[in-house]
Amino acid sequence: MSRKLFGTDGVRGTANAWPMTAEMALRIGAAAGRYFRNDGSNGHRVVIGKDTRLSGYMFENALTAGLTSTGMNVLLLGPVPTPAVGLLTISMRADVGIMISASHNPHRDNGIKFFGPDGFKLSDEAEAEIEALVEQGVEPTRADNIGRAKRVDDGRFRYMERLKGTFPHGRRLDGLKVVIDCANGAAYKVAPDVLWELGATVVPVGTTPNGTNINEGCGSTAPHTAAETVVAHGADLGICLDGDADRVILIDENGEVADGDQLMALMAARWADQGRLAGGTLVATVMSNLGLERFLAGRGLRLERTAVGDRYVVEAMRAGGWNLGGEQSGHIVMTDYATTGDGLLAGLQVLAAMIETGLPASRLLRQFDTVPQLLRNVRYAAGQQPLAAPTVAQAIEGAKARLNGHGRLLIRKSGTEPLIRVMAECEDESLLSEVVGEVVEAVEQAALVRAAE
Repeated sequence: MSRKLFGTDGVRGTANAWPMTAEMALRIGAAAGRYFRNDGSNGHRVVIGKDTRLSGYMFENALTAGLTSTGMNVLLLGPVPTPAVGLLTISMRADVGIMISASHNPHRDNGIKFFGPDGFKLSDEAEAEIEALVEQGVEPTRADNIGRAKRVDDGRFRYMERLKGTFPHGRRLDGLKVVIDCANGAAYKVAPDVLWELGATVVPVGTTPNGTNINEGCGSTAPHTAAETVVAHGADLGICLDGDADRVILIDENGEVADGDQLMALMAARWADQGRLAGGTLVATVMSNLGLERFLAGRGLRLERTAVGDRYVVEAMRAGGWNLGGEQSGHIVMTDYATTGDGLLAGLQVLAAMIETGLPASRLLRQFDTVPQLLRNVRYAAGQQPLAAPTVAQAIEGAKARLNGHGRLLIRKSGTEPLIRVMAECEDESLLSEVVGEVVEAVEQAALVRAAE
């Protein structure tokens, strides 16, 4: 079943433009309500969380209207991280969880992510069925069966207690100074409070959201702000979250940035030594650096690669019975603790390692030498298919031939933005720059030609 609304992580786009309009959100809410309230009873629940985007008010109300029109009862969490929605969907015995967020995107974008009753993101098949209901239209329920809506004021506190419960028993963060960059997003209250309650000296960044400054010059997509703050304050670690706090980028005491690959290497090695790494396997996407794969192989561990998107990482983890996975971008999934990526949870794991080993972040977050990797993005206009151009196909084949035996090339469309991502890895940095440049130029020219047409 084909999908037009749903991408790799729910429905996403610019607010007040298709598909992210209030009308569409209402229809999506009604369709989800019909899909999950399939027995006609009035005992069904949905929990809804959001980040701090101005458009979140609009979508929260529209989704609530659509859901209650089909008889679903709505529990409104307000601003909470995405992993909190997964957790509370389970603990509140809800049939579905919804997070209103466009993650790391600018404030003008927004999105709708769904979680099933088990706290995991919905499958492609379930999303396709909801999309089909959106297209068909949904008959509202009778007046006496309309659902109710209620605000849940302690949702973030329940999530905070869960987070603190993952920290080693009896351990505290006394003596550690931590910079926490919340990207002016969903974790702006939760993250500093958790670190403070565990005993850290907290230096907050990006904790004054105004509806339009989410991810603006801060957070995991702009870690320079936190890096400068770490150095200025002499902090031991910097934790940079994105807008909905499901991903993390870390900063060591010298202001150096460590991505998700280095964090996964650290955790995989520690968990393997502790006998906790299920199947001796780490799950990561095709974007993860070749250096990570070599690092794991040198320790007798295995890397299972998936398509890009944390949902595909989680699907592979569940299918294989593995408990650790993630993405280079900072989604770190630990199914022993959570059902989706959790940036603050991952940061706490690093802090635990620092306390238990006595080593600084600069030692722990440099587990392997990376193979030179270059990623460039090409933006294209709506309706364009630049990868279908023969000239682009020829450029890609030529690049692969030049890299044969020396590296790898990955070309893909973003599932969340109108971008073609061109990534290559190669020990020869001159060759790396050349092949990526050739492919990017071909894609750009194809987009221009089609725009002219």
